[in-house]
Parts: sequence; C-alpha cells; structure tokens
Amino acid sequence: MDKQSAHRSTVQTDLERQFEKVITPFQYFIKDQTTSSILLILCTGVALFLANSQFSTSYQSFIETPLGLVVDDHSFSLSLHHWVNDAIMTLFFFLLGLEIKRELLAGELQDFSRTLPVIAAAIGGMLFPALLFLLLNFGSETEHGWGIPMATDTAFAVGILALLRRQIPASAFAFLTALAIIDDIGAILVIAFFYTESIDVLYLASGALAFVLLLLVNLLGIRNSWIYLAGGVILWSMLYMSGVHATVAGIMVAFTVPARPKRDTGWFLQKTHRLMSRFERMERKSDSSENILENIDQHDIVEGVQVAAAKATTPLRRWERALEHPVALFVLPLFALVNAGIPLSYNTLEYLWDGGITSGIVLGLVVGKSIGIPLMAWIAIKFRLGRLPDGLDLRHIVGIGMLGGMGFTMSIFIADLGFAQQDQLIAAKSGILVASLLAGIMGWLWLRFCCNSDMPSKTNRPQ
Repeated sequence: MDKQSAHRSTVQTDLERQFEKVITPFQYFIKDQTTSSILLILCTGVALFLANSQFSTSYQSFIETPLGLVVDDHSFSLSLHHWVNDAIMTLFFFLLGLEIKRELLAGELQDFSRTLPVIAAAIGGMLFPALLFLLLNFGSETEHGWGIPMATDTAFAVGILALLRRQIPASAFAFLTALAIIDDIGAILVIAFFYTESIDVLYLASGALAFVLLLLVNLLGIRNSWIYLAGGVILWSMLYMSGVHATVAGIMVAFTVPARPKRDTGWFLQKTHRLMSRFERMERKSDSSENILENIDQHDIVEGVQVAAAKATTPLRRWERALEHPVALFVLPLFALVNAGIPLSYNTLEYLWDGGITSGIVLGLVVGKSIGIPLMAWIAIKFRLGRLPDGLDLRHIVGIGMLGGMGFTMSIFIADLGFAQQDQLIAAKSGILVASLLAGIMGWLWLRFCCNSDMPSKTNRPQ
C-alpha cells in the first residue's frame, strides 16, 4: 500500500479509534440473537418488581397516563398502556408482515412440499393448546380465552435456540422461524375474527379503501416510504375507529410494500462500475491531503452508489432490516414493561389455581404445544406429504415443540383483548409467565441433552 492509500484508509481521529474499541463489542451484543430475549426478561422482571413493591401505585398511574393531541375543541388521547398496545405494537406487526411476505416469496414458505411439515406442525401447535384450554373452561365465562395459548413468542424461542447453537443444526432456526410465522398468521386471524367486539362498517370500508390505494401505489411502482407511512397511518386510524384491532393495519400495510427492485442486478453492475471508474480517476488526480468532504465530485459519486444500491434492492428487505433492531430492542421490551406488571398476593395466587384460566393456559402452552407440534409434523412425514429440512429429525421437532410453549408477547396481547376483568387478566398473564418459563426450561433441557449434535459449530450458527 502506497502512502496515499495508507492516508486514505485511516481518516479516523485517535479519539474515534479509542471509542470504537468500546462501542464495537456493544454492537456485536446488539446483533446477537439472545439480546432481545435478555431485554424481554429484564423488562418483565422490572415490571413484576414495580407492580409488587411500594412503587405499584406509581407504576399503575404511569402506564395509565393519558397522552394525545388537542387541536382547538378537538382532542384524541389514549393511556400509555393503550398507545403501546394499539399503536406502537403496530410496528411489531408491520415487521412481522414483512417477514411473512418475504418468507412466502423467497424463504422457507416458498416451496410448499418442503414446508408442509412446518404448516402441519404449526396447525397442531395452535389446535391442541386451544382444545386443552377449552377442555378446562368450556361452558364458563372464561372459555373465550382459548386463543391465548395458541401463540409462540419468536424472540424468546429463537433466543433459547441461539444458546444451543453448538448442539443443533442451523435448519432448526429456519424450521422454528417458519413455524412461528405461520403461528403468528393464525394468531392475527384469531384477533381479527374472534376478538373484535363490534364493527363500524363505514370506517371499515374506509380502511379497505386505504388498503386498496396502497396496493395501487405498489402496482404503479412507487417506492417512496413516506407514502406508505401516510397510508399506514390512515389505515390504522380507520381500523381503530371501526372496532377491528388497529395493529392488524401493520400486517396489511406490510403486504403492500414492494418486493421488487426498481433496477436489476445487471444495471447495478454497470452503473456502479461507471461510477467507481470515475471515482478512481479522480482519486489518482486528487491531492493526498484532501478528504472526501472537500472533493464535491467524489462525494456526489459515493452518494450515487448509495442511490444505485437503493434502486437495486427491495423496499421489503430494506425496511425489514431497518426495523429489526428498533422492534427487538425497544418495542417488545416496552410492551413487556407495560403489560407484565402483575400484582400478586396470597389471595391472588389462591385464586389462580382455583379457576380454569391459569391451568388452561399452562396446560395448553406446555402440554398442547409439546404434543401438537411434533405429532402433526410426524403425521405429515408419515403420509409422505413432505420432509424435514436437512439435519433435522423428530427429536429436534419435539424440542422445538416445547419451545413453542413460550407464548409471552402474543399471548399477553390476546389476553388483554380477551379479558376485561382485572382478576381474570391477572390469572391469564400469570399462566402465560409460568408456562413460558416451564416451556423454555423444558425445551432447553431436551435439546441440550437429547439432541446433542456433533456438527461443527460454524455451520450451526443462525444466518
């Protein structure tokens, strides 16, 4: 490397280099699969502590603080609790919708023959828990909570798998992710059709019109993120006013996001080649002490490469990548902080196990998932309807089934929709926490000691 090249490769200041030594390990931690799970656990613990301490009154007052917008005589406000559950969680559902669309178009759900065992396993993981809950609550006022144990928390389940990356094949991550996505589709349908109390047809029709317009924007090839954001806000507002749970808007908008690049890879290669050739000619002629800020032409070329890259990639993938960390590190931990604060007392604990809510949820998540997921996958394989991904066998599916019992986020979400009475909601959330803890421990123990793989760790890391 000549002196000019050496100069150009070291533009950082000494302070920047020292700071990078500190921040880089933190960046690796942020990217780690287990980080969101750790934050969820911490926020759950903090919420439980606040709800059962001398700060309980302040905690409840804080999450019920009204926030909104006032314009002249018109106002719109919701409590912090409702803003998190009804508005901020829409980002989670939007990201979920982007992942579902990508998987359907180019992922694990693209090949139907290969994904049939996953679909069967997901159906078993929803059907068996719901039936077990109904078995204990049928005919009572709590039977409508059957949708709670159907859900799987992807962050927690994948976090446990990440801890076992040396013992399991990489295909286990793909199977669990596809399973959780199908599971989430089922949960979304359940929320839309069974946990909506009343519907205002006029607002629902307005929401449908906003959705159709977004589809038209997609067909016209418009990829401006602000247009989809504005349309999403309108759609969310219409669904909220209609009575349908507004977070469904996140899924709907995600399905309108373009999955096609504006330019193909051949155009990208030619464009960047021309730009880089110009940049290289300027570099040879430029003063070695000059940085890119002083060279407007070079700066324009670099920006041109960024524009070309944006045109050659899909909004679907770019927006999914942009939301991964904010959702995992802010939205879901905030949801846990606001919703996991369960006030517990002796009378409360006594009530929990007298009713069928807690036991139905624990039985559904822990037993129903552990049986339903591997059983239905086995039936699909037995009748030659599909095959498991390379490296997986039924022992792994049993462990994945156990991890599927970690309902948490979506289960708590459905519980909030299903139970208005405080004692019933506390019973439901307690059952979810107990079941998620048991399912996580069982799944970890099973995969750790019953599915120990001799595959090299390098090939077992999630991609």
